[in-house]
Amino acid sequence: MSGPYVLKPNPLDPRLSTSVSGIDQNGQTVDTRVVTEKPLTLYLNSQEVVTMMTIGDHPDLLAVGYLKNQNMLAEDDVITGIDHDDDIDVVIVRTERETNFEEKLKKKVRTSGCAQGTVFGDVMEGFDTVALPQEANLKTSWLYALTKSINTTPSLYLEAGAIHGCVLCRGDRPLVYMEDVGRHNAVDKIAGWMVLNNIPASDKIFYTTGRLTSEMVIKTVMMGIPILVSRSGFTAWGVELARQSGLTLIGRARGKRFVALAGAERIEFDMDPEVAEDEPAKVKRKGSMTAR
Repeated sequence: MSGPYVLKPNPLDPRLSTSVSGIDQNGQTVDTRVVTEKPLTLYLNSQEVVTMMTIGDHPDLLAVGYLKNQNMLAEDDVITGIDHDDDIDVVIVRTERETNFEEKLKKKVRTSGCAQGTVFGDVMEGFDTVALPQEANLKTSWLYALTKSINTTPSLYLEAGAIHGCVLCRGDRPLVYMEDVGRHNAVDKIAGWMVLNNIPASDKIFYTTGRLTSEMVIKTVMMGIPILVSRSGFTAWGVELARQSGLTLIGRARGKRFVALAGAERIEFDMDPEVAEDEPAKVKRKGSMTAR
């Protein structure tokens, strides 16, 4: 498969980063791009749910994805409107069904996600009932193509750094690339896009630049995506939950190298890694040279 992204980062959007003056190691004045960070308070109908720290793009997708991944939107819920007020940093999701999550909101549990990442105490009840498609597969040729394509896509990371990226893929084609200061926000934006566009999950691959933690595994499973890939490493609980749920979990995916710690039966070794193109040891970021 080939073709353009449906959605991808716009590193030149002036709302998402700003130039700040400082000095370097030689005492010389330098201008450096830094990402923006702003609060966004989410309401579900008339109830305040959470205030998230975000770069501020796609507030509608972030709001819907957050509610979906926290089991606060049911499969048959009808969204009647999404209102965003940029002046007061508020987004309101309205549904036909009357909602009241007062008790649920009391049970939230802090996780290892950056910034304000949380999962709620009863999310695991839904997690245990998800059946991921066994027929899904991942060709190693797709994996090599995806890592190369994603890591050479112009992004806010390459412009300013200090940000996480997540990409929804199908086959060897990356479809939707989202970035944010917290990886959980980037995941939720993709989840929101899938909900609002009725996108099936059974044939998708999820890629993240962040660690493969329990939170990342839970969110991917709850979205119904059978394969999760990261260029970063694992946590023990993330691996345990992936094995429990039947999720294919691949980490340290850089160039021709990767490690699978769960769901390896889905992997089809259709390409000799020796002929795959390796990635450079360092990726050029605007204003500096840094390892991704």
